[in-house]
Amino acid sequence: MTTRRVRLQVPLNADHTLSVIQGDLTQEPAEAIVNAANAYLQHGGGLAGAIVQRGGPSIQHESDAWVRAHGPLTHDRAAVTRAGALPARYILHVVGPVWGSGDEAAKLREATQAALRAAQDLGVHSLALPAISTGIFGYPVDEAATVIVNAIYDAVARGMIPDVKDVRLVLYDAATAQTFEQAVRARHAPR
Repeated sequence: MTTRRVRLQVPLNADHTLSVIQGDLTQEPAEAIVNAANAYLQHGGGLAGAIVQRGGPSIQHESDAWVRAHGPLTHDRAAVTRAGALPARYILHVVGPVWGSGDEAAKLREATQAALRAAQDLGVHSLALPAISTGIFGYPVDEAATVIVNAIYDAVARGMIPDVKDVRLVLYDAATAQTFEQAVRARHAPR
């Protein structure tokens, strides 16, 4: 089990905070977590596989039902399932881009915003996100960190997520957590 470590916490405004946490997303005590999924919500490996392994088969069953009802998931929307045995109440499944597919930054921004909108629609106050697309989809971590962090700052600045007060970036390994910490520090610095 990975030890949870808060590496950085910054205020986004008077009501919102952004944290960078090194830890296990499947164990994060947030109301909702984000799963970096594929378009068909087949959770076979990586983070998605770990979520289903720890949360139980109901997550895959609900995901299959979502795809049957709505078709493949696109970058600009999130599929919502319950979280099974995980500490979270909900899983917000988003599809980030495969590196090299074209227009990756726009697609990753859309996926991040889709997760934030879904969290707001659900009325949750705490949301934990991973490094979307940086695993088997091959997105460079430093570039992904900048896009994801900017999307969060922009959503707060535009009043998109008034209820989602506690946004957490939960990264499994130290190198990825450090990269996201640097991206937050760079964005948080006075402009």
